[in-house]
Formats: sequence, structure tokens, C-alpha cells
Amino acid sequence: MVLLHRIEAKWRKAWETAKIFEADPDPKRKKCFVTFPYSYANGPLHVGHAFTATRVDAYARYKRMQGYNVLFPWAWHWTGQSIAGASERVKSGDKAFIKALREIDGVPEQELRKLVDPTYMASYYTNENRETTRRAGFSIDWRREFNTTSPIFSKFIEWQYKKLREKGYVVKGTHPVVWCSKCKSPTGDHDRQEGEGVTPEEYVLIKFKYEGKYLPAATFRPETIYGATNIWVHPNADYAEVEVDGERWIVSEKAAKKLEEQKRKVKTVRSLKGKVLIGKEVTNPVTEEKHMIFPAWFVDVAHATGVVYSVPAHAPLDWLALRDLKQSPTSMKKFGIKPQEVEKIQPVSMISVEGFGEFPALEIIDRLGVKDQCDPRADEATKLLYKKEFHGGVLKDICGKYAGKRVQGVKEVLINDFKEGNIADTMYDLPEPVVCRCLTPCIVKVLEEQWFLKYSDLKWKEKVKEALQNANVYPETAVPWFLSTIDWLKERPCARKSGLGTPLPWNKEWIIDTLSDSTIYMAFYTIIKQIRQRRITPEQLTPAIFDYIFYGKGETEAIASISKLDRRILESIRNEFLYWYPVDMRNSGKELIPNHLTFFLFHHAALFPRKLWPQIIGANGMLMIEGKKMSKSKGNWITFRNVIEEFGADSTRCALLLGAEGMDDPDWRSESVRDIKDKLESFYRLAEIIIGEAENEEFGWIEKWLFSVLQKKAKIVTDSIESLKTRTALETALFEVWNDFRWYTRRKGDLKAKALREALNVWIRLLSPFAPHICEELWEKVEGKGFVSLAEWPEYDVNLINPLAEESENLVKSILEDTLSIIRATKLTPTKIYLYTATEWKWEVYQKALSTSGEGMPISQSDLMKTLMKREEMKKKASKVARFSGQIVNEINRMGKNRREELHSIGPLDEAALLLEAKSFLERELKAEIVVFKEDDDHKFDPENRARLAKPFRPAIYVK
Repeated sequence: MVLLHRIEAKWRKAWETAKIFEADPDPKRKKCFVTFPYSYANGPLHVGHAFTATRVDAYARYKRMQGYNVLFPWAWHWTGQSIAGASERVKSGDKAFIKALREIDGVPEQELRKLVDPTYMASYYTNENRETTRRAGFSIDWRREFNTTSPIFSKFIEWQYKKLREKGYVVKGTHPVVWCSKCKSPTGDHDRQEGEGVTPEEYVLIKFKYEGKYLPAATFRPETIYGATNIWVHPNADYAEVEVDGERWIVSEKAAKKLEEQKRKVKTVRSLKGKVLIGKEVTNPVTEEKHMIFPAWFVDVAHATGVVYSVPAHAPLDWLALRDLKQSPTSMKKFGIKPQEVEKIQPVSMISVEGFGEFPALEIIDRLGVKDQCDPRADEATKLLYKKEFHGGVLKDICGKYAGKRVQGVKEVLINDFKEGNIADTMYDLPEPVVCRCLTPCIVKVLEEQWFLKYSDLKWKEKVKEALQNANVYPETAVPWFLSTIDWLKERPCARKSGLGTPLPWNKEWIIDTLSDSTIYMAFYTIIKQIRQRRITPEQLTPAIFDYIFYGKGETEAIASISKLDRRILESIRNEFLYWYPVDMRNSGKELIPNHLTFFLFHHAALFPRKLWPQIIGANGMLMIEGKKMSKSKGNWITFRNVIEEFGADSTRCALLLGAEGMDDPDWRSESVRDIKDKLESFYRLAEIIIGEAENEEFGWIEKWLFSVLQKKAKIVTDSIESLKTRTALETALFEVWNDFRWYTRRKGDLKAKALREALNVWIRLLSPFAPHICEELWEKVEGKGFVSLAEWPEYDVNLINPLAEESENLVKSILEDTLSIIRATKLTPTKIYLYTATEWKWEVYQKALSTSGEGMPISQSDLMKTLMKREEMKKKASKVARFSGQIVNEINRMGKNRREELHSIGPLDEAALLLEAKSFLERELKAEIVVFKEDDDHKFDPENRARLAKPFRPAIYVK
């Protein structure tokens, strides 16, 4: 471990001294601009951040080795409630939170007291995390570093929002938002302690008539009112009779308070317990049928109105609850409900759906084996049936004028009809709990005169879809998620009244929120270096300056005069922006697709021309810890700094990258990281031995094989990194290449071949993007000069591909493996092993079969025989030819086209000569004498008549 830390410290210092990651425009070189979403400075970087960022760095290092001028910048997100909320928790003496700061974050006691200041907290974690990223070996240009509350960045954000407003994308309106009553602000995804991604949902309230009042029951499925059988109310919960816009409603007390925030005139008349309602009857406003109110302890009064109507034929939970009541009739006595009142209730079927009979809820419960209301499979059954009925359900005759309509198509019509007939109303609520960073539970508030981003704009959405289509998205399975997000996004508040950030330019009491100022900041990376170097002040950065830099608008001389800047400075800044833009690759966690990554596309489509839209967007999974979701409150949290300290930077990087690719969730396991560390140390020791011992100049078949397979591995690594398959790339570069080296040294019996040192040169370069520190150290030993970080990437060289050498070595491998299998199966201790290679006529048949199948269609034995029987030599041994061709036809038909063509191009192998060349190796491995015969050798030793079994590429074996 000491060795790894020493190597890593040495090369970090060398990189920084040589400034090899500082990137400036160079018209002679292709550029590559990569970015990672800046992290919040309210805590240390964790291994989840590390996984995503390491993928970006591996890509950046790879492109740099390909000769690209690579810019990988970094910044810090200070905006929003996350830092302010964390600081407030320290100030309020939150013991659990402060304990986590001490034990997980490692904050010293003298620093803890200072974290009551949010700006100090942000500065503290920025400094800590900057050092961590340096220790990780990230190839960052630190000259472009900034934080999102700096006055210069705020000027950039002000310009962005003025532009959006000019284009009609920022509008004032009235919309439902997730609201923190303490902060008096909308609460965006990244300003939440929990509930990220949760948005207000509109519930339909069916107004059941009750003693001159209404009992509004909340639902997402208003069409199911035709199948209602009873009402559910929590008997022990607090309800209230309230006057809502002149009507008397009975809802939960919590619902009454929520309605007050939704532009409703609400006045409480009286409070009551739910049990007061149990056993009473209500009237279905659609069917005019009477329904009894039953007790249900599963009703969540914090959810919507706290009143639910029951549809047991189509809602699995309703049927389970009703079944439980039927099975325990005595429990209803205390509510004055007679057993027969419950028993007489039967499911009412009102939707037909393919694959189900009259009562789908009952059927799906049986299919999934749901036991009761507490069974987790009950929720699964509910979701499955809802999806099935929504997309494929058709309303039955019982549904009156809506009969025959598809559920999906009739829902909005039905809701409008019900509203017009005063049968239904609506309210907003959150389907899951949301907690602000200040730890206040959030509600839905209908906000008047608030500033929103108009993500509902259909023309804007079309441009965003065009931008998505313009980009390469990896993995491609992320595209439907993006499209879905683009479609469902509506107006979103872009400002709040608390936390850190940039004030809204035209209304300073509002602060632009954390997900609204993080959409085009990549453009700021391209200009901050020159702004800082030339000591340009915030006051000089007028909107006209940014218009010129990003759009080329305005007269340079006039703009320069107003801002008191030299015209050449402005031109230089604009040229640098144009050199680096667009973003060539942006990678993030998949959890940011429903917000940040999609907003990133929206704002680029709104503010930049098509040629400056993002080129590659990557999404990866969310890292788990020992199979569980990361959670600081549960202690399941690992900081990036700590794992680097324990395992080293290269081991950590490799362990992360080997965890997963695509959108699969990687699982961090300490034991796996230790294993990777051991493997890297073994690789380092092996490389040192190869470097020290290489002296043999010979270059034969085995060397040709090594460089051929190495070329193919290089191509796999290259193609994989290009499509962000970083796990495949590293698995190939580390393990697959290592297997080739093992086989080579096993065949040669030593590490002295100079070819091995040449191959090591390639191996080190292939591994460099993933384990850069170790590779720099080995590169110095191999080459003696320069940085491997700047060395040429191993390009695929078709001239080094040698199918004959590869197939020859495959032959030796298969003979070894087959013989070992025979020995294990027979438990023999061999003294001699006889190998029999196929006769010439079998090779001729095999080659003819390969060439015939090469036309693309499967070959048949009869067609092959017709062709073969045209030759007199084949006719003489027709029975043998028929038997052999029957054995190989299916085998060849199973091969891929490329494989068939490759084998045909190789032609007949001189297998006897190859096996004699490998004789000493095979004897060493098998600890027995090897004797090679050709199948038609008249003097062969073959007591078991095995030679007749020989096939091309598959010699027969006899163990004595």
C-alpha cells in the first residue's frame, strides 16, 4: 500500500508541475470537451460521485492519448438550499447530523463550529473535495474552477435568464409547486432531503353525497366510480367538516390545510373522528346507489382527502380489505355494522381487459399468490392491473354513455363531464413524502404570480427532441427515458426565496434555484480562464458582452468601449468559446435524466444554434454499498477520500469502473476493492520482471499470435470506451490481456522475450486511462521519458492481425484442454499421449463446406455431397465422405459468417507440424511423452482406432 501511495503522489506532482492537463485552444488539433455535473459543496464527495467522475476521466484520458486537445474542467455547486439547510442543522444542534459530520465526513472539532455559516461550509467542503479529486488523478484543468455564487458566474446566469425571458421561456403564472412552508419557497429536486423526482399530482375528488354535505373521495381512476361498492375511512383519524368555496365537505384535517394552499376558500366548521362516519351511508353521485362507510386502518389521512371509495373488482387492495372484513364480521359490531351488511357486498365488474375475466383484481391476487393487505405483492398487483386496464381496458355497458370506450381515451372526457356536473372536483397532492433540506415536510401550493420555466411549450419540446436525436446517447436504453421526461415536463418554478445563488435579474427577492442555474454553465468553463487572467470585473460583464461572446452580436468596438475592454480581448474570449463548444461528452447518473440532464438539453436548444448542441450524453447507474442504497443517516456512506486513503487511487478507480456499465447499478464491496488492489500490485510486479528480463530477440508463431490477439483487444477497448462501456473496456484491458500474457509466458516457459516487453508497452497504454499512476511509473521504466498520459493510443493495426497464428495457437490450447479433460475423467496417469491429425481429404471436405456456407445460406449435407461427388477421388470413398460431412454440416452452420470466412481464408493447417513445434510445451504441461501421427500414416500406433475420429482443427487423442 505504501508503494501505491508513493507512486500516486509522485505522478500527481509530476502532472501538476508539467501542467499537462491545462488545455488551451490549438487550431491544429481536434478538440474534446468533457464535463461532469458539479457536485454540491454541502459534504464530501462520496463513491457515487467517484463512479460517474471516473468514467468521465477515463474517457478524457483516452481521447487525450488519441491526440485530441482535451478539456476536462471542474466547478462547485454552492447554489440552493442544500448548503444552507445543512448549515442550519449544525446551527440548531442536530445531534445525529453533527455526529455524521464527525464520524463520516471527518470534520475536525475546530471546523465544526464554523459550519454554522453556509458560505464557510461551502468553502470548507470545496477545499476538501478539490484535494480528493487531485488525489484521484483526475486530469482536470484547474484554471477554470469556479463556484456558482461567485459574482462573475452570477452575471452569466443573469444573462441566461434575461435571454430565456426574452424568448418567452420564462413566464409568470399560477401553477402547483412543491412548497416548503418554512422556507416560503418552491422546493426543487436538489433542495430536498428526500423525495427527489416527486412532483405534484392532480387527484380527482368524487363528491359522494352525505347528509347535505359531500364526502370527496380521491382517486386517479374516476372511471371506476361505476364499480364502487363502499367507502373507506380511518376510524381513529382526525377529520373535519369544512366549508370549501361555499360547499360543505368532510375531509381529513390535513387535507383541509392542504386545500387552503391551493387557492381555495376554506373554513373549518367542526372537527370529528373518523369513527363517527363508520356505518353511515353515502350516495354515489353517478349511479345514485347507496354505499356504506366501512373502517379501514390502511387509509392514509395525510394522502389527498383521507377518504377512499372501494372498487373490489378492479382494485386488489380493496378486495383484500373487503375480504378481511367478511372473514371477521364480529370486528364490525363496535361500529354498529351488522355482518350481513358486509356480506352482501359483491364486486361489480365495469372494465373488460384482455387476459382477465369478470373480476380482474381477484384473479391477479390469485396469480401472484397475494396473501393479505400487508403482502408486498399487493402493491405489485395494483400497479400491474392499473397499467393493464389503463392501456387496454374497455368500459362495459354499466358505464352508460361511456360504454365501449377505451379507458385511456375516455379518462379526460369523463373528468371534464364530472366537473361540469358537479360530480367531481380536483386537488393536488404529493404521491410520496417530500422533505426540504431544512427538514420541513413539503406540501403542494398553487403559487400565483411566480416565475416558471415554460417546459410545457410544444415548440420548445420539439427542439429538445431534435437536440436529443442530434446527440449520441449511451446507453441507447436511456433515450426513451429522456423522451418520456421531455413529454411530461410542465411549467417548473425557477426561483426560491432562501438559500444561496443568483437573484432573479428583474426581481431580486427571488433566487434562481439550484437546478435552473446548472444547465449551460459548461459554456462558462470556456471563458472563465480568460476572464480571470485578464482581471475582468463583474461590472464589466454586461449582457452585451455575453451576446457578443456567445452569439457574435453587436459592434465589437462599441461593446469594448462600453465595457472598457480591449476589442482583441473580446475576440479572444469569443474565439475560445467557439473553439471548445459544443460539449463533446457529458456523463451523469441516471437519476438526473428526469431533471438536470433533460434541462441541460432544453436550455441548450433554447439558447444555442444547432451546431453548438451537445454531442454525447452518457448516463450510468446509482452506486450501492454492499448491496444497499447509500444513506448517510443509516451510516451506509463511504467518502471518496477515505477509500483512496485505504486502497489507493488506481485501485479505487478500477474497482468503480468494473462495478457496472450502462444504467446498471454498481455495488461497492470492500472485499472486491482489496482484490483489485492485489491484482494491480501483481500486474506491477509482473511488468517489472518483464522489463528487467527481456533480452531474447526471437520472433516466431507465438509472438505473431501475441501481437495479433493484442490488436483485437485494443480494438475492443477502443470501441468500448467510445460508447462509454467502461467496464467492458477495463475488463478487456486488464483481465483479457493478462490472460494472453499468461498463455504466452506459459508457452515460452520464461519472460525473457523482447517481444513481451514490446507487448507490455501496448498493455500499459491500454490500462493508462483507468490506472494512470501505476501506468506512468511503468512507462518511465519501459520508455524512460515522457508521460504515458500523453503517449499515442494503441491503434488497431490490421497488418498485425494473423488469423493463421491465432488458429494455430487455438489448436494447441484445445489439445491441452481436451487431453486434461480426458485425464480427469479417466483418472489415468499417462506415460504417452498420441495425437492424430485429420487426413487431407477431410480438410478438402471441410474447406468445401466452409466456402459453400459462405454464400450466406445454411448448407445441407445433400447439396454438399453433390458437389463433392463430382470428384473421382471423393467418389472412391463416398461412404466415408458422407459420414464425415454429416458430422460437420451442423457445426459449420452454427458458425457466424465472419468465423466461416476466417477459417476458409486460413486454409488447411499443417497440424502435425504445429503440434510437433508445441511438443515440448505439451509434454511439460501434461507430464507425458507426446507422439504425433497423421490419420492416414501407415505406421501409426493406434490400438483403439482413434485416428478415424480426427477432424480439421480437432485432432483425435489417445492416452496410454
